[in-house]
Amino acid sequence: MGMDKRTVGLLFNTQKQSAVELAQRLLKWGVEGGIDFLLPPHEAAQLRLPSTMDDAWRKGVEFAVVIGGDGTFLRAARYVFESSDPREQLIPLYGINVGRLGFLAIGDPHSAESDIRAILDGKHSILPRHLVRGEVLRAGVVRHVLYALNDLVITKGAFARAIDIKISVGQRSPQGEANMFAHEELSSMLADGLIVSTPTGSTAYALSAGGPIVPPHVPCMILAPLCAHTLYARPVILSENDVALIAPCGDNRDLMLTQDGQLGYEILPGDLIQVSLEPDLKLNTIMLPQRSYYTLLRQKLQWGYSGMDRGNGLC
Repeated sequence: MGMDKRTVGLLFNTQKQSAVELAQRLLKWGVEGGIDFLLPPHEAAQLRLPSTMDDAWRKGVEFAVVIGGDGTFLRAARYVFESSDPREQLIPLYGINVGRLGFLAIGDPHSAESDIRAILDGKHSILPRHLVRGEVLRAGVVRHVLYALNDLVITKGAFARAIDIKISVGQRSPQGEANMFAHEELSSMLADGLIVSTPTGSTAYALSAGGPIVPPHVPCMILAPLCAHTLYARPVILSENDVALIAPCGDNRDLMLTQDGQLGYEILPGDLIQVSLEPDLKLNTIMLPQRSYYTLLRQKLQWGYSGMDRGNGLC
C-alpha cells in the first residue's frame, strides 16, 4: 500500500474552528484512504501533530488543499510562490471555502473528500493565475520586490488627506526587463489611493473601486483610483508588456503599499513604485468541472438566475 500512497499538502486557517475541524476530518479520512496529508509547522502546531519543514513540504506534495476563506488562500499562495525554487512555485492549490465570499476558495466543505479524490484521479483542470510584481525604488535602488495574487494598493495613513499621484507607463524590453527611464506620463491625480490589480483581484478591492471584472486567464493588470478628486479619473487596463511607474508626490510620510491586503511596506517621500504583470511566474489553481470560473461568477454575483433558468439559458 505504501507505493500507492498519495501525498497532499494541507493548509488551513488556524483561527477558524470550522477550518480546524475540517482539517481534522480530512486527516482521519486520509489515514483510512491511503492519502498522506503533510502539515507545515504552523498548522501542525495547532493540531499538536508532527510537522513537515517548509522546504520538504514544498518538494513533497502533489498539490495542496487550503481550508478557509479567500484571505487564507492568499496567504497560502504567498507561501507557495515566495519559494526560491521555480519547481516549488508550481504547486497547484485547491481552496475549500469556510469563509464568506469564496472567489478563490471555491470548494464545498460537504464534498471535500469526493473533490480531493476527483483531483487525485485527474478529474480537474489547472487555471494559471497571473501575479503582479511591484518594486519599491528608493534613491534609484530597489528596496523591496513583492508579488501579489490580488493586488498591490497604495493608500494614505490615518489622516483623511488625499495623495498626489503621478502615473507613467512604459514597455518591457524584448529581454523582459522594465526600463524605468522610458515611461510616458499617463495621469496625475489627487486620490485616496491607487489599486494595481491582477485579473484575479478584479473581483476583490478593485471591483468596489469601479474596476471591470476580468477573467483570470486574460493577461493584463488594472489601475483603479480610490476616491479620486476628479470626475475624469477612471480605471485603466494595461497589457502584459506594460510597466507602470507610480510616483507619490509631495512630502507625505504616512503612505503604505499593501500586498494582497495582508502585508504593508512604508513608502517615503521620493520613493517610486514600479509595477507590471509578472512575465514568468503564475500561481496554479485547481478547478473542478462543475465549478468553472463563469459558474462561480454567476453564483457569487447572482447574475441572471431569473432569466436563465429556462431551457438552455438562452433568451
